[in-house]
Amino acid sequence: MEALPVDRIWAKGRLSASARMARWRSKRFQVAQCAIAAGVAWFIASDVLGHDHPFFAPVAAVLGLGTSYGQRLRRVAEVAVGVAVGVLVADLLVLQIGSGWWQLMLIVVLSMSTALLLDGGQLLVTQSAVQAIFVATLVPTPGGAFVRWTDALVGGAVALVAATLVPSAPLRRPREQAAVVVRKIAALLRAASEVMVDGDTERAFDVLADARATDFLIRELQDAADEGMSVVASSPFRFRHRDSVRRMSELVEPLDKALRSTRVLTRRTAIAAYRRRPVPPGYAVLCREISEAAEAVAGSWPTTAWPPTRSPCCCGPRGGRRASSAPTS
Repeated sequence: MEALPVDRIWAKGRLSASARMARWRSKRFQVAQCAIAAGVAWFIASDVLGHDHPFFAPVAAVLGLGTSYGQRLRRVAEVAVGVAVGVLVADLLVLQIGSGWWQLMLIVVLSMSTALLLDGGQLLVTQSAVQAIFVATLVPTPGGAFVRWTDALVGGAVALVAATLVPSAPLRRPREQAAVVVRKIAALLRAASEVMVDGDTERAFDVLADARATDFLIRELQDAADEGMSVVASSPFRFRHRDSVRRMSELVEPLDKALRSTRVLTRRTAIAAYRRRPVPPGYAVLCREISEAAEAVAGSWPTTAWPPTRSPCCCGPRGGRRASSAPTS
């Protein structure tokens, strides 16, 4: 019986809520880190340096950290320099020429030009313009020249220190995601071997559809590998994990090729089942043994620091048998 629209909406809502909670859990460390950095930056600028309203200190800290680990140190540096340049240029010009529409245009041009001459990074240039607009449009604090510039530097410094503190989860994620990919390959090979034996056409096309819907696994693996490399590059406390994370990141391309080859295999298996062509028994045995080896490899990765230099393979007495060379197409 087909589900009612209300039931489908309810099921979709539950899945959506679960995905949202999973997304929040994956970013909760970064959220807490940004919050703490913002508070520390405000405390240093306000209570230690005695600034009345250090708006730019927490802004620079949060913008620099963000919620991703990718190129974090460069992002922190670009935001810190961009905010500092924008605030400094705007402070100097507002003190000399005041504020207004044409002054704002001049301030933005000079801030962005200064940032471009310094580095040219998109984030640096954009932040210099945005922060200059803030300064030019806010009421200047009497006698507060360069105070906001100092606040921006404080926020950038706090973000730079906070960026070196990262959890171990991004280092484990590449191994865990690689294991997911290999388990999927094993499941597809196992299913293909069963189809080779029973010739079930409907099952064959279900397996093919499943294989064709696996592109996202490689994308997630690549994202996890990039994040892990960014963590070891940005944190001196995680530098010792560099080799293990690099080895795992080098598996992205081979696993992508393995998954593509598995898709080709499932397609040829589905064609053979559709055309009622017999498949040599040795093919099914070989697929099943490779599936078992893949499962063994996937089971070891989440608990090891790097991929084993030698993985289980179908080279034993049984795996060494040659399958019949009869074609399946």
